[in-house]
Amino acid sequence: MVFAALILGGLLVVLDITIINVAIRTLARDLEVSLPVIQWVSTGYTLALAMTVPTSAWLVGRFGVRRVYVGALGGFVLGSALCGLAWDIGSLIAFRVLQGVGGGLVQPVGMMIVLRATPPERRGRAMGLLGLPVLVGPVLGPTVGGWLVEISWRWIFLVNLPVGLAALLLAARALRPFTGSAGGAAAAASGAVGDRATGPRLDVAGLALVAPGLALFVFGLAESGRLGTVASSSVIVPALVGITMVAGFVVRALKTPAPLVRITLLGRRAVASGAVTLVLFSSAYFGSMLVLPLYWQVARGLSPAETGMLGIPQALATGLSLQVASRLVDRLQPARVVGFGITLAASGLLAAVLLLDADTPYWQLMLAMSVTGVGAGSTIMPTITTALRNLDDRDSPSGSTLLNITSQVGVSIGTAATSVVLASGLASRGLAAVLAGGDTGGGSDTAVPGTGPAQAAVDVAAGFAAACRTTLGVPLVLMAGALVAAVTVLPRRASQTSTAVVEG
Repeated sequence: MVFAALILGGLLVVLDITIINVAIRTLARDLEVSLPVIQWVSTGYTLALAMTVPTSAWLVGRFGVRRVYVGALGGFVLGSALCGLAWDIGSLIAFRVLQGVGGGLVQPVGMMIVLRATPPERRGRAMGLLGLPVLVGPVLGPTVGGWLVEISWRWIFLVNLPVGLAALLLAARALRPFTGSAGGAAAAASGAVGDRATGPRLDVAGLALVAPGLALFVFGLAESGRLGTVASSSVIVPALVGITMVAGFVVRALKTPAPLVRITLLGRRAVASGAVTLVLFSSAYFGSMLVLPLYWQVARGLSPAETGMLGIPQALATGLSLQVASRLVDRLQPARVVGFGITLAASGLLAAVLLLDADTPYWQLMLAMSVTGVGAGSTIMPTITTALRNLDDRDSPSGSTLLNITSQVGVSIGTAATSVVLASGLASRGLAAVLAGGDTGGGSDTAVPGTGPAQAAVDVAAGFAAACRTTLGVPLVLMAGALVAAVTVLPRRASQTSTAVVEG
């Protein structure tokens, strides 16, 4: 029942994220705002995640996993209902922030529960079960979302209510205090497992540094994607201020006896190498995920529903390989499992770059991205499992928080870098209006003088495909860096103890 509750809660969040991905252009049209403005529906959610994730370790220590997890699901469901009732773009963005506050706690708290419920030698299998939403969500989300958004954009949020209420009821019943689980005595002593408020005091100064610092950094990255450049004060200033605040938090965390997050865990090889691999691969993979849906809709003229269906093979490949790789990492060298996964992901992405054109057969691109999906499923969760496997109950909340922050930062960096390169490539080809809501049918902003609408649409498709090819070179470089990190610094043994390098 515990794993069923965690899987259903994770599915709720993954469904929402994947549904939004195929609905952005429709939302811009129905709410009568530009595409850069409607991107704040996603950016607001991301900023809320960035501010919420650092508090997860303290919240669990203070209130217990059951209260925090149920409260997070409740906040997410409430935010979903309010999003479905939003009356304009401002209210929709505000309610997405509320969704992000709840959604930001679901994954890190779920990881903490898994780490406490299973012994180290079986945590790969357990984390594979926690990754089941990655199998189901990307299959259902884009497809269902594409159909729902054609009825009304409100249904892409209201569909969360039945799933969310079921997850809430199951979590409230299943997640009893874990005082008798693995490491129960130590966990109960630290206040990190039970529901009694016996945990440490909140590091207010640390929270005041890291939460807005991460939010400002993510905001700067989002602005670079919106503007298509990093050479802007609205990008540079918030990003630098954010980095400075996060650096101040790190310095404080190294000195204070009870930090919000135990940064010293990065002195352990498994945690540090996992964080480096994860930030590089997340940047690459999720950055690449931005490109192909836009290609299908802009260059090939497909609907959101059709775009979602074309993503099903990749989603299935990711979810199925995740289940296999998560079990293999319990028995084989993590560096081999993850290295193989990154190599596959990069090979599939390279094939997509070589094949991508205005009229590439659908099956070729779907096959190439399915190979990338197999690589992603063999990389992300095995890397997280390797990094967190040998942490005890006292350290697992901070370890889970660190890995989730790392992953979120990686996603933000990859999305921003990909957006900037894509926008620059389109601008150089005279196609900047495409991402601002322009069509491919030869309107005034995209038509070629002396040609008809049909030829203009062909030229737009060819130019957009060329820009996509150039853009995908960024994720390829990042994947190469992730591969170097994985094969050189990840632990060589499946159950290797996390020895301290900095921390005594």
